[in-house]
Amino acid sequence: MQTFGQPVMGRRQILTKAVWIGIWLVFLTSPVHDLVVTERSATATALGSLGLAAFVACYLSLVFRYTTKVLDWRAVYVAFAAQFTLAVVLTLCFGTQWLGLFVYVSVSAGAVLPMRYAARVIPAVTGVMVAIGLRTDSLQDLLGNLVVLSVLVGFAMAGVRQLIRTTIQLRQARATVAQLAANEERLRLARDLHDLLGHSLSLITLKSELAGRMLPDHPDQAARQVADIEQVSRQALVDVREAVSGYRRRTLAGELAGARTALTAAGIEADVPLEPPAELPGEEAEAALAWALREAVTNVVRHSGACRCTVAFTARKTLGGPLLELTVEDDGVGGSGAAAGNGLTGLGERVEAVGGILETGPGTRRGFRLAVRVPLAEATVGSPS
Repeated sequence: MQTFGQPVMGRRQILTKAVWIGIWLVFLTSPVHDLVVTERSATATALGSLGLAAFVACYLSLVFRYTTKVLDWRAVYVAFAAQFTLAVVLTLCFGTQWLGLFVYVSVSAGAVLPMRYAARVIPAVTGVMVAIGLRTDSLQDLLGNLVVLSVLVGFAMAGVRQLIRTTIQLRQARATVAQLAANEERLRLARDLHDLLGHSLSLITLKSELAGRMLPDHPDQAARQVADIEQVSRQALVDVREAVSGYRRRTLAGELAGARTALTAAGIEADVPLEPPAELPGEEAEAALAWALREAVTNVVRHSGACRCTVAFTARKTLGGPLLELTVEDDGVGGSGAAAGNGLTGLGERVEAVGGILETGPGTRRGFRLAVRVPLAEATVGSPS
């Protein structure tokens, strides 16, 4: 599912898609059997074989190349018309055992044609199949076999095609949102740096020019200007360090988004809240929870072999005061938690530094569970942005 809706790239993906599409060619066994068993002239058998090969080529070119994206509609319409014509001619010439070709025509219509066209073409193709089949078979036999199959498979393929294209549009929209967010963050960084350093650097430049002019005749005044330059420079350095510290601070909102992305990319079902709880601890405690979430999710992705990971927040009231508990639990191979690695050891020290508690061990049923509790005594209440 990780590549669903993505372009096919590489030999392995091409082979996988070819095998998946080729499996459905099993319904061509009836025409092939008719060619092999029925006694006909060599010319008729050769023409039938060539016609069937051309039909399969049209079908594969439509389903393999144009399901996700159509760049040349003329080629699509020509290939579809050729496929439909071959189905009609071959069925009329060789008998009702070839009626199954119309099922592939319905599949092609659902796979490549716009939905407004497919909704009309699929019943029309089925109607042509019925008209040809009534020459030798009863309507009851046709309805019980090919008619229902043709309609259902055609519209099912139309639904799959719509799902694929919707998935592609969703991926493109996510990429656009991510790009816009990155651009907005760069603009914010540029504004902050301008606000922090613009005035200070302008003042340093002005005082440097004044000191240069005062040096020959007024060294005392020049020295005062240099002292002012030093003071402004130190303050600018402090401001920059505080700003950088703010950028580096981990937040639960950011780590929740990162956790969903990492788990989904690893093929793990992510049961992760969209937003952190409304009541959050102080900045240091929130940063500790954010680091705990990152460490836990990293371990799930790398080592657990899990199919599902659940992240939850719970507010608890204790004798020592209110607590906020973060739990991360997976259904993977699990662990006893008896021998903590360097990551969990460092995480425990970080949590203890803010007065919190770290617990690790087996999950409720299986897998691994990590729980972090931090005090809410210094909490700030409000909806996260």
